[in-house]
Amino acid sequence: MAETLQVPHTDTAPAARAPWQAYLPMWVMSAPAMLLFVALVLIPLLMTLALTFYQFDPASGPIAAFQFENYKEVLFDAYFHTIFLRTFGISLTVTAICAVVGTFEAYVLSRMGDPWRSLFLLVILSPLLVSIVVRAFGWSMLLSSGGLINQAFGLVGMGPFKMEYTNFAIVVALSHVMLPFMVIPVWTSLQRLDPQTENAALSLMASPATTLRRIVLPQLVPGILSGSLMVFGLSASAFAIPSLLGGRRLKVAATAVYDQFLSSLNWPLGATIAVLLLVANLIVMLTYYRLLDRRYSRSMG
Repeated sequence: MAETLQVPHTDTAPAARAPWQAYLPMWVMSAPAMLLFVALVLIPLLMTLALTFYQFDPASGPIAAFQFENYKEVLFDAYFHTIFLRTFGISLTVTAICAVVGTFEAYVLSRMGDPWRSLFLLVILSPLLVSIVVRAFGWSMLLSSGGLINQAFGLVGMGPFKMEYTNFAIVVALSHVMLPFMVIPVWTSLQRLDPQTENAALSLMASPATTLRRIVLPQLVPGILSGSLMVFGLSASAFAIPSLLGGRRLKVAATAVYDQFLSSLNWPLGATIAVLLLVANLIVMLTYYRLLDRRYSRSMG
C-alpha cells in the first residue's frame, strides 16, 4: 500500500491592517471632491456670511464691522417682505403645477411602448439642451402684446391680454423649465412599481381610480418628494426668467440680490438677502420633506 505524502499546510493569515490603513484609500480618493467642495462652496458661503455683518458706506463701500443692521433692514422692511412672499409664492405655485403635470406625464410615459417611450422622453428632456435665457426670450415673445398667444385670442375677438411682466408669465415659464426635474424622479419611481400589483387590485374589483389613488400614488411619493424639492429650490433661486419676464417692477429675491451687488453696490445688504433666502429655502424644503415623508410612512403602514 503506497504511502501518501502530505505536504504540511503553511498558509498563514494575512496581518490585520490598522484602521487608518483601511480608511486611507477612501480618503485619498474623496480628497479632490472635498477640496473642490471646500474651495467652491464652503469658503464662498462663509465669505458671504461674513459679509452680511459689514457696514456699507456709499462713499467708500463695505466697511469691516460686526453689526446686525443689514438683517434688521431685511427682516423688518415691508419692501423685502413683499419680495420674499412673491418669491416663495411663485416657487410654491410652480412646484404644485410641476407635481400635477409631471406626475401625469410620467404615468403616461411609463405606460407607453418602447419606441414611443424613448421618443417622448427625448421630447421631455430636449428643453434642457436649450439655454434658459433663450427659453425666457421665447416665452417673452409668446406672451407679449403682439405675441402668438394674443394673436390667437384676437382671431376669436378676445384680448389683447397683458401677460408679459406679470407673475403669470414667470410661473408659466418656470413651470416649463422645471418640468423635466419633476418628470424624471417620478418616472424612476414608476419603473420600480410592479405592474402585477395594479393587476391584483383590479382583479379584486377595485376601480381604476381607486387603484391609482390607493396603489400607484403612494408608491410615487418618493419621486414626487425629490422632484418637488429640486423644483422648489431651483425656482426660489431663479434669476434669468424673473428678470426677463418680470421686468424691473416684479422683484424676487435673486433679482434683489443682483440689484444690491451690481446696481446699488451695497454688497453687505445683497449678501444678507442671499443668506436669508438660503435659510428660508432650507426651512421650507425641510418642512415639506418632513410632512410628505410622514404621510408616506403612514400610507405604507
